[in-house]
Amino acid sequence: MKVVILAGGYGTRIGEESQLRPKPLIEIGEKPIICHIMSIYSKYGYNDFVICLGYKGYMIKEYFAHYFLHQSDVTFDFRQGNEVILHNRCRDPWRVTLIDTGKDTMTGGRIKRIQPFIGDEPFMLTYGDGVGNMDIAALVAYHQSHGKLATITAVQPPGRFGALDLAATGQVKGFQEKPSGDGGWVNAGFFVLQPEVFSYLADDATVFEQGPLEQLAQAGELAAYRHTGFWHPMDTLRDKNYLESLWKSGKAEWR
Repeated sequence: MKVVILAGGYGTRIGEESQLRPKPLIEIGEKPIICHIMSIYSKYGYNDFVICLGYKGYMIKEYFAHYFLHQSDVTFDFRQGNEVILHNRCRDPWRVTLIDTGKDTMTGGRIKRIQPFIGDEPFMLTYGDGVGNMDIAALVAYHQSHGKLATITAVQPPGRFGALDLAATGQVKGFQEKPSGDGGWVNAGFFVLQPEVFSYLADDATVFEQGPLEQLAQAGELAAYRHTGFWHPMDTLRDKNYLESLWKSGKAEWR
């Protein structure tokens, strides 16, 4: 099963970082977040990736063009005509297909454009900016068990701020540090999709999270896999710094 990664957005909310490079190349622990995401899938044996490029996509192409070199030890021997000797160190068994899906194409349009590279097989889909300790094997098994066209991973993110426990009189009874959300579940990405989903995608202006997912839900063809473990997006510089702190402290649950 192929894994499709949406990596073409502008990443405007992360500020200066995305002015220099596309958001999927922003590093956590000296490794681009897209590689962290790929490692999540690779842990479960899914190593065939299709990456949807857009904004500064050429930089992602250049990164993977030199990936083996960067991950390996190398000898440059200038004595006999500039011989390059790679000492095989790279252990990632990845196959990476990089597709230019347009600079301003919406998410649904990007997925539509990579249809020729998927064919008539089910596939997985995720965003290029979120990590978690997802059990991909359990996600796939759940998708296969219900027989619907699409599975979305749902999470309950923690609250951003601490909460006060207040009495009716206004007295503060205590504090709760960053409690879980209000019970609502949100889209964490990490989809499993049947090829029939392509028929729900019209053109480059299609936003996958709006019309297509709503239509799938109305047709009874969308199921949610509830993930209660760690998940965190990298939407802002604050998020990036938080993920970096987890990595440096050895508490990165997606490692």
